[in-house]
Amino acid sequence: MSCWAGFLSMLYRHLLVVHPAAANLMCISSTPHSLMSSALSLLLVFKTNSAYQRFAEGRKIWEDIINNSRDMYRMMNLYEHEMGRSKRRRLQRLLAAFPYLLRHRIRPNLIMYRVDDVDNVRNPENSIVLYQDKAAHDLDPELAAVATQEENEGKSRRKRRPLYWVDKRTLPWRLLPPDALEPCARAQNRPLWVVDRMAQELRSVPDGPCFTSRERLTLISKVEKLSNSIGSCERIHQTAVPLNYARHSLRALSIWLFTLPFCLVQSLDLVTAPAVFLVSWLMFGIYEIGYSIEDPFQGTLRLSVLCDTIRRDVLADEMIRNSAFDTELPSSSSSKTSSSSSELLSSVQSLNESMEDHLQEEEDLEYESSPIFSESRQALTVEKVKMKPKKKKEENSTTVVEELPILPSKAHIWDGPTAKQDQESKRP
Repeated sequence: MSCWAGFLSMLYRHLLVVHPAAANLMCISSTPHSLMSSALSLLLVFKTNSAYQRFAEGRKIWEDIINNSRDMYRMMNLYEHEMGRSKRRRLQRLLAAFPYLLRHRIRPNLIMYRVDDVDNVRNPENSIVLYQDKAAHDLDPELAAVATQEENEGKSRRKRRPLYWVDKRTLPWRLLPPDALEPCARAQNRPLWVVDRMAQELRSVPDGPCFTSRERLTLISKVEKLSNSIGSCERIHQTAVPLNYARHSLRALSIWLFTLPFCLVQSLDLVTAPAVFLVSWLMFGIYEIGYSIEDPFQGTLRLSVLCDTIRRDVLADEMIRNSAFDTELPSSSSSKTSSSSSELLSSVQSLNESMEDHLQEEEDLEYESSPIFSESRQALTVEKVKMKPKKKKEENSTTVVEELPILPSKAHIWDGPTAKQDQESKRP
């Protein structure tokens, strides 16, 4: 537009010298542009507002996903004893992999290769075969034509979909449990498959005194909200702004800017080109902003950061967050309880804990050897504190390991004073 305005300004200046009447014919009144600018501004403002509403809705959807994931992880830790540690860890890994699979569903960017690709040879041990994860659009002329032909002829002429492979040591595949990796890869809608598996895992939790249908339905309701977020993201991704509206706005803007130099050339002369450049930059910038945020999942929202946030809160910070659930408050029993009953109760509890630890010893060893546990362990790394040596023998060593004080046990804290009082009362 600026080049066009510069050409017209040079032509107008030349015609003023050669043919002044022709130069006057190049100039038009600014009234049509003033009338058209109001309608054009309404089109651009409406397009930008509708696009921003889609952007804000997409961010709200992912905010709900983050909140539901955190709430679900909290409830799983609260009822870990009832559902079992192995089931809790399976649900935890499925929940951490869900946002990544949803991101690849609405924004296909998986690093995948064709099975028959010569340049990238597949390693069967560290790879898994899957279909291309791409959400189908509502208006696809090729698929519509194939479906119409099948309906008329009664024969299937669909081409077989090509197979791809991915490295299962990368995200999100290394987060999935081993028994759920291949079934999830074969699914067309992988985040929906993960949601269904989590619902099945929660349904199989047996009833108990602390876990009833109320807690089960509460957890399943969190899963249903995650399932609803899949449909909400697909609605924004698959439903674009009407094409006629976008074309009409662009055509009206182009015509308005194309004829703008004829209104400015008489008064601005050679300054017409810079003026048209600034106006074009402003108007096309507004149009481009509305176009870029229509689908917020195609680069406007940083989905990778949101997915990493969920993985960190659900899986990476497991050891730190679990410390909040290990704190046990003292019982509200009266001070008159005898020390013998408390010792008997503590011995029974220690026996039960030892049996549970023995049953889950193999599972803990397998879990601690996985790369997921190493990520959680990195969050607890503490730098060594350098201290000045106190003795001459330790002059060469610059790092000293600080020993933590040994805290008294609960039995010593709660039963100690009572036991001492009983012993003093028995004395003559």
